[in-house]
Amino acid sequence: MVFALAFVMQFSGQTNSLGNFLSQSGGFFAFLAPIVGWFGVAITGTDAGSNALFGPLQVQAAANLHQSPYLFGAANSSGGVLAKMISPQNLAIGTAAIAMVGQEGNLFRKVIGWSLVLLLGLCLLVYLQSTPVLGWMVPS
Repeated sequence: MVFALAFVMQFSGQTNSLGNFLSQSGGFFAFLAPIVGWFGVAITGTDAGSNALFGPLQVQAAANLHQSPYLFGAANSSGGVLAKMISPQNLAIGTAAIAMVGQEGNLFRKVIGWSLVLLLGLCLLVYLQSTPVLGWMVPS
């Protein structure tokens, strides 16, 4: 269903509209780009689904801001990876693997802080990579 939604949003122009809207945040969008991917995986549980859903949005925002689509695409995917630890599917699999079914909430409470701290670090890194400070790290 996630991929179906991604295709509908892309072909109806919704993804480009969202990209145009979010790019109005200006250079600060570079800080927000990983958060978009993080939300995508936290909701869908799959990095591939988040990339299909929000990848074109990131590319549109990058074009509007004259930034690297590689940077924003990588930010989307990397932010998504940091949400894998809190996605419902992974919590269920993790607790089932160690015979603690029903303890998903406890596991979530233990990992959400790490996910958010790592996300903040990634947001800062991507923002700095969108500036001359660490811009040399981004392929052209």
